[in-house]
Amino acid sequence: MIPHARQQTLEDRVTLRGSKILVRSHGKGDPVLLINGVGSHTGMWRPIEDRWRDRQVISFDAPGVGRSPGRLVPTSIKGISEVALAVLDHLEIEQCDVLGYSLGGTVAQTLALNHPQRVRRLVLAATSCGYGLVPGRWSSVVHLYNPLRYYSKLYYQTTIGPMAGGQARNDPMFIERHGQLRRTHRPNVLGYYMQMAAISSWSSLGWLKDIQVPTLVVTGDDDPLIPPVNSYLLARRIPEARLLVSPGDGHLILFDSESPALARILEFLQADLLSDSATWGEALEVTEGDEKSALSQTAPGSFPFGLCHSAYRRLAGLRS
Repeated sequence: MIPHARQQTLEDRVTLRGSKILVRSHGKGDPVLLINGVGSHTGMWRPIEDRWRDRQVISFDAPGVGRSPGRLVPTSIKGISEVALAVLDHLEIEQCDVLGYSLGGTVAQTLALNHPQRVRRLVLAATSCGYGLVPGRWSSVVHLYNPLRYYSKLYYQTTIGPMAGGQARNDPMFIERHGQLRRTHRPNVLGYYMQMAAISSWSSLGWLKDIQVPTLVVTGDDDPLIPPVNSYLLARRIPEARLLVSPGDGHLILFDSESPALARILEFLQADLLSDSATWGEALEVTEGDEKSALSQTAPGSFPFGLCHSAYRRLAGLRS
């Protein structure tokens, strides 16, 4: 174990599923595993570490990002989920809460499907079903395909507003703080594009109904990258799921220490019973009408991807 300068933080570099993985554990208490988005590293979780002081916050750098070296063989979404499982095994944690953000949300869905006994409660934030999602506008999505935001301060500051929305549009202090954390451990470019390749052909549409873990789906109402309608789609199809929409938040909802969503997610995780959670009680039980209404209010996705995803959603609907 490598002691970190901050209190109660340990970092360990271990070989898991054939990859050298940086594993980070911060704080003490009931464990919660955080699974990050494309290209992101453990240090970007600092706002949650600072706010959730009564939890053991566990995170890891996926192969090819942060301080985990990449591999020549692409890692699939299922492969990353097996790395996440190996992290829990390494730390001897039988069961914990799991929070998946953006690409990490697809990994968390896979983990909950294949190993439900290891997941107490699930949070899916700013994420989607993968292929079949309702894509954002091209002016936002195009920046996702360019890892330059991890390398260039100017590119990041110029593009992060239209890409992520919410706080990134109009809060210079947030933009500066988050940008500094983002550039601390830059992803391997090959590893970045391998993650993009992994998500491009993955979809959970056919099996969301088989996730048997209590799930809080979280989105900001100003997320141009993964529009909120995608969260409605997830919450309607996962049997025991509800939706929390956070006003004014964007795609970087979990990285803003001032976001009220952080306290509401923690309250959901801390409650002994779901019935004890105010967040769960206030969250929306999404109906087909809610989903259709959200879809009708969403601008058409980037062409031609919007048409492709729409066709796949219809096909998946016929099969389910």
